[in-house]
Amino acid sequence: MNKVGFFYHPDYLKHKTGEGHPERPERLSAMLKHLLGTKIWNGLVHLQPQLAQVDQVAMVHPKEYVRMIAERCRAGMTVLDQGDTRICPDSFDVALLAVGAVIEGVDQVVQGKLNSAFCAVRPPGHHAETTAAMGFCLFNNASIAARHAQRTHGIGRIVILDWDVHHGNGTQEVFYEDPLVLYVSLHQYPFYPGTGAADETGTGKGRGFTLNCPMKAGSGEKEYLDSFQEAIIPAIEKFRPELIILSAGFDAHRDDPLAGINLTEESFAAMTALVTNAAREYSEGRIVSVLEGGYDLRALAQSVEAHLIKLAE
Repeated sequence: MNKVGFFYHPDYLKHKTGEGHPERPERLSAMLKHLLGTKIWNGLVHLQPQLAQVDQVAMVHPKEYVRMIAERCRAGMTVLDQGDTRICPDSFDVALLAVGAVIEGVDQVVQGKLNSAFCAVRPPGHHAETTAAMGFCLFNNASIAARHAQRTHGIGRIVILDWDVHHGNGTQEVFYEDPLVLYVSLHQYPFYPGTGAADETGTGKGRGFTLNCPMKAGSGEKEYLDSFQEAIIPAIEKFRPELIILSAGFDAHRDDPLAGINLTEESFAAMTALVTNAAREYSEGRIVSVLEGGYDLRALAQSVEAHLIKLAE
């Protein structure tokens, strides 16, 4: 059995987004309640992250942006963008705690203390651009994890694989000119946030290092696994990453209220198995998985369980 780290902190529940908001604390509390009754739970390595430092966040986001987020949270503002990225006075520290989890996840996986890590964090990150919060996201957790791996551990090639149902516009923006990070996304299209067309492939030195796999509404497991076999796995084989980071959103589940894709928990297990096989082949099995979306509480909890089981095999 692989050594899988499970990063969580109870303070993630302090990020209050207001009544009726889909990205709510119950996402994690329901997940934990479910996982506590599963066979996989006691086999995980349970770790509590520390707050990230501003300098670590600044590997992706300018310090002026980080300072703006801090000031707006502490001033009691409730909205950061056009309306859907809600905050409260605790949100800045909670967002630093989310970054702290992915940084420690990278440290432990790269150092060989863990085979892989799952970071059960909130707020999510993949919509956050370098200077703009959006889509429930304050800081781009997966992007910061990749930059940390490069700058602290000397990791060269990294794959960020994003299967959240919404395109990770923020992560794409961060690495669009970077030939050392292959950003791969499967997402419903056309859909929020409007990016992620197949012809968005990178620019400059990064041309060819962004792979978007847009999926039509109504797509299911067959279409997703076909995309893995025909495009994603061959791209990973060609790129030969030293580390794989997963932006693991589970909102492509058929029961999710925010989208129109028809995956099941078994679909996420199958995709995880393909990724772990590729990681064993090219990156010494090293995977850091970061929670993104997933808004049906039961579907999210069961999909995360299926994901963890495959990471541990």
